[in-house]
Amino acid sequence: MTAPIIYSIGVPSPITPAEPLPSLPEIPRGSLVIVEGRAPIWRYGMALHLLHASPAAAIAFYDPRLGAVIVASHSPAWQVGLVVDITIPESK
Repeated sequence: MTAPIIYSIGVPSPITPAEPLPSLPEIPRGSLVIVEGRAPIWRYGMALHLLHASPAAAIAFYDPRLGAVIVASHSPAWQVGLVVDITIPESK
């Protein structure tokens, strides 16, 4: 398995939905993309919508207590609900 692609959408202070998401990182076809960062739930929904058209095989949301939880998949290798054991260091 190749290393997952990390897409950080966290924000340091309250924002409105008009605030754009960060640019997507380069996503090789078949990659696992992990969305992470402290952000409102609607921002995660916006990121999922944006990533749906990407070449990613699967998209996961990072939970520091669990790991990365697969929330969407176009590959039998990644089942929705699967928890990927990974730790993403907290950015300061």
